[in-house]
Amino acid sequence: MSSNETSQTCDPGATWAFLTLRLWLGARALLSGIEKFSEKVTIEQPLRDATGAPDPSGAVVEIQQKVYGLSHYHAIPEALTTKLLQEPLLPQSLTTAFLGSLGYTLIVLGAMLLLGICTRCALGLMGILYTLLMAGLLLIHQEDGVAWLGIHAGLIAFALALSRHNRFALTRKC
Repeated sequence: MSSNETSQTCDPGATWAFLTLRLWLGARALLSGIEKFSEKVTIEQPLRDATGAPDPSGAVVEIQQKVYGLSHYHAIPEALTTKLLQEPLLPQSLTTAFLGSLGYTLIVLGAMLLLGICTRCALGLMGILYTLLMAGLLLIHQEDGVAWLGIHAGLIAFALALSRHNRFALTRKC
């Protein structure tokens, strides 16, 4: 191995740059996937006085609370889902399958990146996923979302370019 190759693979700055991208992209995907399983629900609680005791009149207040659960799954907001399902260029059966798996896919890819499992594969699959999301958003004229996904694609491309500096990973071959 030449000294030039050694300096490229042992560059601590590039190692930290890649680790930063890997952690950021992994956390972003993981948390985005988990959020697909959240919902705000309204619950009623007794009104409490200054001492914390329930109001004697039995008055209640409605409080919105965020909850997580498999029954709360939604890939994207309902209005966008409706637009995607009405888009003639997107086969409804494939769109439904894609939306049904989106949250799970984001969680798996995010966990893979955070743990350093098949990092390049995870980055490549994430790039494909974001490209598919971009295509759908472009067809329903959601240009802001397309721009955000473009930024993510650039980060993924940069991470792939730095992937030879992958350290602190559970697997290194893929």
